[in-house]
Amino acid sequence: MFRFEHIEYLYALGIIPVLIAFFWTMWIARKRVLARFAQTPMLRKLMPQMSRYKHTLKFILLIFGLAFLIVGWSNPQWGTKKEKVKRKSVDLFIALDISRSMLAQDIAPNRLERSRKFAQTLVNQLKGERIGSIIFAGNAYLQVPLTTDYAALELFIKSANTDMAPNQGTAIVDAIDLAEQSFDEENKNHKALIIITDGENHDEEALERARQANANGLLIYTVGVGTVEGSFIPTFIGGRADFKRDEGGNPVRSSLNEKMLEDLASEGDGQYFNLINAENFIAEALRKKIDGLEKRELEQRVFSEFESYFQYFLAVALLLIVIEFFISYRKNRYLADKDIFKV
Repeated sequence: MFRFEHIEYLYALGIIPVLIAFFWTMWIARKRVLARFAQTPMLRKLMPQMSRYKHTLKFILLIFGLAFLIVGWSNPQWGTKKEKVKRKSVDLFIALDISRSMLAQDIAPNRLERSRKFAQTLVNQLKGERIGSIIFAGNAYLQVPLTTDYAALELFIKSANTDMAPNQGTAIVDAIDLAEQSFDEENKNHKALIIITDGENHDEEALERARQANANGLLIYTVGVGTVEGSFIPTFIGGRADFKRDEGGNPVRSSLNEKMLEDLASEGDGQYFNLINAENFIAEALRKKIDGLEKRELEQRVFSEFESYFQYFLAVALLLIVIEFFISYRKNRYLADKDIFKV
Protein backbone atom coordinates (compact mmCIF):
# COMPACT_ATOMS: atom_id res chain seq x y z
CA MET A 1 0.00 0.00 0.00
CA PHE A 2 1.40 3.37 -1.01
CA ARG A 3 0.75 6.47 1.09
CA PHE A 4 2.17 9.85 2.08
CA GLU A 5 2.87 10.14 5.80
CA HIS A 6 2.14 13.89 5.69
CA ILE A 7 -0.15 14.24 2.67
CA GLU A 8 -1.10 17.80 3.67
CA TYR A 9 2.46 18.95 2.83
CA LEU A 10 1.71 18.33 -0.86
CA TYR A 11 -0.29 21.56 -0.83
CA ALA A 12 3.11 23.26 -1.06
CA LEU A 13 3.26 22.10 -4.69
CA GLY A 14 0.84 24.95 -5.36
CA ILE A 15 3.79 27.36 -5.23
CA ILE A 16 5.22 25.86 -8.43
CA PRO A 17 2.70 27.36 -10.91
CA VAL A 18 3.13 30.69 -9.08
CA LEU A 19 6.89 30.56 -9.62
CA ILE A 20 6.42 29.59 -13.28
CA ALA A 21 4.09 32.55 -13.82
CA PHE A 22 6.60 34.85 -12.07
CA PHE A 23 9.49 33.55 -14.20
CA TRP A 24 7.50 34.00 -17.41
CA THR A 25 6.53 37.56 -16.43
CA MET A 26 10.14 38.47 -15.62
CA TRP A 27 11.36 36.83 -18.85
CA ILE A 28 8.96 38.94 -20.94
CA ALA A 29 9.97 42.08 -19.04
CA ARG A 30 13.66 41.25 -19.58
CA LYS A 31 13.15 40.81 -23.32
CA ARG A 32 11.39 44.17 -23.54
CA VAL A 33 14.20 45.94 -21.68
CA LEU A 34 16.85 44.36 -23.92
CA ALA A 35 14.82 45.24 -27.02
CA ARG A 36 14.85 48.89 -25.97
CA PHE A 37 18.60 48.68 -25.40
CA ALA A 38 19.52 47.22 -28.82
CA GLN A 39 18.26 44.99 -31.59
CA THR A 40 18.93 41.23 -31.40
CA PRO A 41 21.93 41.12 -33.82
CA MET A 42 23.59 43.97 -31.91
CA LEU A 43 22.88 42.32 -28.55
CA ARG A 44 24.64 39.17 -29.68
CA LYS A 45 27.71 41.22 -30.54
CA LEU A 46 27.58 43.15 -27.27
CA MET A 47 27.05 40.00 -25.16
CA PRO A 48 28.68 37.20 -27.21
CA GLN A 49 29.09 34.86 -24.21
CA MET A 50 25.50 35.09 -22.94
CA SER A 51 23.60 31.82 -23.40
CA ARG A 52 20.12 31.91 -24.92
CA TYR A 53 18.92 28.79 -23.09
CA LYS A 54 20.63 28.51 -19.73
CA HIS A 55 18.25 30.88 -17.91
CA THR A 56 15.38 28.53 -18.79
CA LEU A 57 17.43 25.40 -18.11
CA LYS A 58 18.50 26.60 -14.65
CA PHE A 59 14.92 27.54 -13.79
CA ILE A 60 13.60 24.12 -14.90
CA LEU A 61 16.20 22.38 -12.73
CA LEU A 62 15.21 24.52 -9.74
CA ILE A 63 11.50 23.81 -10.25
CA PHE A 64 12.04 20.06 -10.44
CA GLY A 65 14.37 20.25 -7.45
CA LEU A 66 11.69 22.06 -5.46
CA ALA A 67 9.03 19.53 -6.51
CA PHE A 68 11.18 16.61 -5.37
CA LEU A 69 11.92 18.40 -2.08
CA ILE A 70 8.19 18.84 -1.37
CA VAL A 71 7.37 15.24 -2.24
CA GLY A 72 10.23 14.07 -0.04
CA TRP A 73 8.99 16.36 2.75
CA SER A 74 5.61 14.56 2.66
CA ASN A 75 7.49 11.25 3.08
CA PRO A 76 6.24 8.69 0.51
CA GLN A 77 5.83 5.29 2.15
CA TRP A 78 5.10 1.77 1.02
CA GLY A 79 3.41 -0.80 3.25
CA THR A 80 5.58 -3.88 3.72
CA LYS A 81 3.73 -5.93 6.33
CA LYS A 82 0.03 -6.68 6.32
CA GLU A 83 -1.74 -8.37 9.21
CA LYS A 84 -5.23 -9.11 10.46
CA VAL A 85 -6.49 -7.12 13.42
CA LYS A 86 -9.79 -7.20 15.26
CA ARG A 87 -11.36 -3.98 16.41
CA LYS A 88 -14.69 -2.79 17.71
CA SER A 89 -16.36 0.25 16.26
CA VAL A 90 -19.56 1.99 15.29
CA ASP A 91 -20.23 2.85 11.64
CA LEU A 92 -21.38 6.42 11.10
CA PHE A 93 -21.87 8.95 8.35
CA ILE A 94 -21.49 12.72 8.56
CA ALA A 95 -24.05 14.31 6.21
CA LEU A 96 -23.10 17.89 5.29
CA ASP A 97 -25.58 20.34 3.78
CA ILE A 98 -24.00 22.21 0.81
CA SER A 99 -27.08 24.11 -0.38
CA ARG A 100 -26.80 27.83 -1.22
CA SER A 101 -28.50 28.81 2.02
CA MET A 102 -25.38 27.54 3.81
CA LEU A 103 -23.55 30.62 2.48
CA ALA A 104 -25.59 32.86 4.80
CA GLN A 105 -23.38 34.78 7.19
CA ASP A 106 -25.48 34.85 10.36
CA ILE A 107 -22.62 32.90 11.96
CA ALA A 108 -19.10 33.93 10.97
CA PRO A 109 -17.61 33.53 8.46
CA ASN A 110 -20.60 31.63 7.02
CA ARG A 111 -22.64 28.52 7.77
CA LEU A 112 -20.78 26.23 5.37
CA GLU A 113 -17.31 27.20 6.56
CA ARG A 114 -18.30 26.66 10.20
CA SER A 115 -19.91 23.32 9.28
CA ARG A 116 -16.76 22.09 7.51
CA LYS A 117 -14.59 23.13 10.44
CA PHE A 118 -16.93 21.38 12.88
CA ALA A 119 -17.04 18.22 10.75
CA GLN A 120 -13.23 18.05 10.78
CA THR A 121 -13.24 18.49 14.57
CA LEU A 122 -15.81 15.71 14.79
CA VAL A 123 -13.65 13.34 12.73
CA ASN A 124 -10.75 13.95 15.15
CA GLN A 125 -13.00 13.22 18.12
CA LEU A 126 -14.38 10.02 16.61
CA LYS A 127 -11.12 8.42 15.52
CA GLY A 128 -11.40 4.68 16.08
CA GLU A 129 -14.81 4.46 14.40
CA ARG A 130 -15.49 3.81 10.72
CA ILE A 131 -16.64 7.16 9.32
CA GLY A 132 -17.97 8.21 5.93
CA SER A 133 -19.26 11.48 4.53
CA ILE A 134 -22.33 12.46 2.53
CA ILE A 135 -22.99 15.84 0.93
CA PHE A 136 -26.49 16.93 0.03
CA ALA A 137 -28.55 19.79 -1.35
CA GLY A 138 -31.30 19.01 -3.89
CA ASN A 139 -29.89 15.46 -3.97
CA ALA A 140 -27.53 13.46 -1.77
CA TYR A 141 -24.12 12.17 -2.86
CA LEU A 142 -21.72 9.72 -1.25
CA GLN A 143 -18.50 11.68 -0.86
CA VAL A 144 -16.43 9.15 1.12
CA PRO A 145 -17.53 5.57 1.96
CA LEU A 146 -16.96 4.18 5.45
CA THR A 147 -13.24 4.35 6.17
CA THR A 148 -10.58 4.68 8.84
CA ASP A 149 -8.42 6.88 6.59
CA TYR A 150 -9.19 10.02 8.58
CA ALA A 151 -6.67 12.26 6.80
CA ALA A 152 -8.31 11.61 3.42
CA LEU A 153 -11.77 12.04 4.97
CA GLU A 154 -10.84 15.46 6.38
CA LEU A 155 -9.46 16.56 2.99
CA PHE A 156 -12.73 15.65 1.27
CA ILE A 157 -14.81 17.41 3.92
CA LYS A 158 -12.62 20.49 3.63
CA SER A 159 -13.19 20.58 -0.13
CA ALA A 160 -17.01 20.42 0.07
CA ASN A 161 -18.68 23.48 -1.50
CA THR A 162 -22.00 24.61 -2.96
CA ASP A 163 -20.80 24.15 -6.57
CA MET A 164 -20.80 20.38 -6.05
CA ALA A 165 -24.60 20.29 -6.04
CA PRO A 166 -26.30 20.90 -9.42
CA ASN A 167 -29.75 20.97 -7.77
CA GLN A 168 -30.64 23.19 -4.85
CA GLY A 169 -32.76 22.32 -1.83
CA THR A 170 -32.23 20.43 1.42
CA ALA A 171 -32.90 16.78 0.61
CA ILE A 172 -32.62 15.28 4.10
CA VAL A 173 -34.70 12.26 3.04
CA ASP A 174 -32.18 11.49 0.27
CA ALA A 175 -29.32 11.80 2.76
CA ILE A 176 -30.98 9.29 5.11
CA ASP A 177 -31.71 6.91 2.19
CA LEU A 178 -28.13 7.09 0.94
CA ALA A 179 -26.70 6.50 4.42
CA GLU A 180 -28.85 3.40 4.91
CA GLN A 181 -27.82 2.03 1.51
CA SER A 182 -24.13 2.64 2.30
CA PHE A 183 -23.97 0.70 5.58
CA ASP A 184 -23.07 -2.98 5.52
CA GLU A 185 -26.20 -5.09 5.13
CA GLU A 186 -25.43 -7.19 8.21
CA ASN A 187 -25.03 -4.09 10.37
CA LYS A 188 -28.37 -3.62 12.09
CA ASN A 189 -27.65 -1.95 15.43
CA HIS A 190 -24.22 -0.30 15.31
CA LYS A 191 -24.71 2.69 13.04
CA ALA A 192 -25.42 6.41 13.29
CA LEU A 193 -25.98 9.43 11.06
CA ILE A 194 -24.97 12.98 12.00
CA ILE A 195 -26.72 15.60 9.87
CA ILE A 196 -25.22 19.11 9.75
CA THR A 197 -27.69 21.54 8.16
CA ASP A 198 -29.77 24.69 8.51
CA GLY A 199 -32.90 22.60 7.86
CA GLU A 200 -34.25 24.89 5.15
CA ASN A 201 -36.67 23.65 2.48
CA HIS A 202 -36.80 20.21 4.07
CA ASP A 203 -38.97 17.47 2.66
CA GLU A 204 -42.08 16.89 4.82
CA GLU A 205 -41.36 13.16 4.60
CA ALA A 206 -38.11 13.59 6.54
CA LEU A 207 -39.64 12.90 9.97
CA GLU A 208 -41.40 9.76 8.78
CA ARG A 209 -38.22 8.60 7.00
CA ALA A 210 -36.19 9.17 10.19
CA ARG A 211 -38.70 7.04 12.12
CA GLN A 212 -38.36 4.22 9.60
CA ALA A 213 -34.56 4.42 9.61
CA ASN A 214 -34.49 4.25 13.39
CA ALA A 215 -36.66 1.15 13.29
CA ASN A 216 -33.88 -0.37 11.15
CA GLY A 217 -31.29 0.43 13.82
CA LEU A 218 -30.06 3.84 12.63
CA LEU A 219 -29.59 6.62 15.19
CA ILE A 220 -29.88 10.15 13.82
CA TYR A 221 -28.23 13.19 15.40
CA THR A 222 -28.76 16.68 14.02
CA VAL A 223 -26.56 19.77 14.25
CA GLY A 224 -28.28 23.07 13.41
CA VAL A 225 -26.20 25.72 11.63
CA GLY A 226 -27.32 29.36 11.69
CA THR A 227 -29.68 31.47 13.75
CA VAL A 228 -33.45 31.65 14.06
CA GLU A 229 -33.28 35.34 13.02
CA GLY A 230 -31.45 34.26 9.88
CA SER A 231 -29.60 36.22 7.24
CA PHE A 232 -29.66 36.99 3.51
CA ILE A 233 -27.93 34.60 1.10
CA PRO A 234 -24.93 36.14 -0.73
CA THR A 235 -24.64 35.59 -4.47
CA PHE A 236 -23.19 37.22 -7.57
CA ILE A 237 -25.44 38.78 -10.21
CA GLY A 238 -23.82 40.15 -13.35
CA GLY A 239 -20.41 39.87 -11.73
CA ARG A 240 -21.30 41.99 -8.69
CA ALA A 241 -22.08 40.96 -5.13
CA ASP A 242 -25.76 40.82 -4.28
CA PHE A 243 -28.28 38.69 -2.36
CA LYS A 244 -30.52 35.90 -3.59
CA ARG A 245 -33.95 37.41 -4.39
CA ASP A 246 -37.47 36.08 -4.80
CA GLU A 247 -39.71 36.63 -7.82
CA GLY A 248 -40.70 40.03 -6.46
CA GLY A 249 -37.07 41.16 -6.29
CA ASN A 250 -36.92 41.06 -2.48
CA PRO A 251 -33.87 39.57 -0.75
CA VAL A 252 -34.51 36.06 0.55
CA ARG A 253 -33.86 35.60 4.27
CA SER A 254 -32.66 32.16 5.31
CA SER A 255 -33.41 31.05 8.88
CA LEU A 256 -32.47 28.00 10.93
CA ASN A 257 -35.38 25.54 11.12
CA GLU A 258 -34.62 24.50 14.68
CA LYS A 259 -38.00 22.90 15.43
CA MET A 260 -37.73 20.52 12.48
CA LEU A 261 -34.19 19.48 13.40
CA GLU A 262 -35.24 18.81 17.00
CA ASP A 263 -38.15 16.66 15.78
CA LEU A 264 -35.89 14.86 13.29
CA ALA A 265 -33.41 13.94 16.03
CA SER A 266 -36.27 12.85 18.29
CA GLU A 267 -37.72 10.55 15.61
CA GLY A 268 -34.24 9.16 14.99
CA ASP A 269 -33.75 8.47 18.73
CA GLY A 270 -30.78 10.84 18.73
CA GLN A 271 -30.22 14.41 19.93
CA TYR A 272 -30.21 17.93 18.48
CA PHE A 273 -27.30 20.38 18.90
CA ASN A 274 -26.96 24.01 17.84
CA LEU A 275 -23.58 24.88 16.31
CA ILE A 276 -23.76 28.41 17.68
CA ASN A 277 -22.65 26.84 20.97
CA ALA A 278 -19.06 25.74 21.58
CA GLU A 279 -18.06 23.41 18.73
CA ASN A 280 -15.61 21.41 20.82
CA PHE A 281 -18.28 20.86 23.46
CA ILE A 282 -20.72 19.52 20.83
CA ALA A 283 -18.06 17.26 19.30
CA GLU A 284 -17.22 15.91 22.75
CA ALA A 285 -20.91 15.34 23.53
CA LEU A 286 -21.38 13.46 20.25
CA ARG A 287 -18.30 11.38 20.94
CA LYS A 288 -19.75 10.34 24.32
CA LYS A 289 -23.05 9.44 22.64
CA ILE A 290 -21.25 7.32 20.03
CA ASP A 291 -19.02 5.71 22.66
CA GLY A 292 -22.15 4.67 24.53
CA LEU A 293 -23.46 2.67 21.56
CA GLU A 294 -22.92 -1.05 21.26
CA LYS A 295 -19.93 -1.62 19.03
CA ARG A 296 -19.48 -4.54 16.68
CA GLU A 297 -16.30 -6.49 16.16
CA LEU A 298 -14.63 -6.20 12.78
CA GLU A 299 -11.67 -8.02 11.30
CA GLN A 300 -9.48 -5.84 9.11
CA ARG A 301 -6.32 -6.37 7.13
CA VAL A 302 -4.05 -3.42 7.80
CA PHE A 303 -0.46 -2.51 7.04
CA SER A 304 1.50 -2.38 10.29
CA GLU A 305 4.90 -1.48 8.85
CA PHE A 306 5.82 1.11 6.25
CA GLU A 307 9.12 1.77 4.54
CA SER A 308 9.94 5.46 3.98
CA TYR A 309 11.39 6.62 0.66
CA PHE A 310 11.83 10.35 1.31
CA GLN A 311 15.63 10.03 1.11
CA TYR A 312 15.52 9.17 -2.60
CA PHE A 313 13.46 12.23 -3.43
CA LEU A 314 15.72 14.44 -1.32
CA ALA A 315 18.79 13.02 -3.05
CA VAL A 316 17.37 13.78 -6.50
CA ALA A 317 16.34 17.27 -5.35
CA LEU A 318 19.81 18.06 -4.00
CA LEU A 319 21.44 16.68 -7.17
CA LEU A 320 19.28 18.94 -9.36
CA ILE A 321 20.02 21.98 -7.18
CA VAL A 322 23.78 21.29 -7.24
CA ILE A 323 23.73 20.87 -11.04
CA GLU A 324 21.81 24.15 -11.36
CA PHE A 325 24.36 25.89 -9.12
CA PHE A 326 27.32 24.87 -11.29
CA ILE A 327 25.69 25.81 -14.60
CA SER A 328 26.78 29.32 -15.55
CA TYR A 329 24.82 31.80 -17.65
CA ARG A 330 27.66 31.88 -20.21
CA LYS A 331 27.70 29.84 -23.40
CA ASN A 332 29.31 26.43 -23.39
CA ARG A 333 32.34 26.64 -25.63
CA TYR A 334 31.49 23.27 -27.18
CA LEU A 335 27.93 24.35 -28.01
CA ALA A 336 28.59 28.01 -28.79
CA ASP A 337 27.90 27.61 -32.53
CA LYS A 338 25.10 25.04 -32.20
CA ASP A 339 21.35 25.44 -31.70
CA ILE A 340 20.63 22.59 -29.27
CA PHE A 341 16.86 23.10 -29.57
CA LYS A 342 16.82 22.97 -33.36
CA VAL A 343 14.71 20.07 -34.70
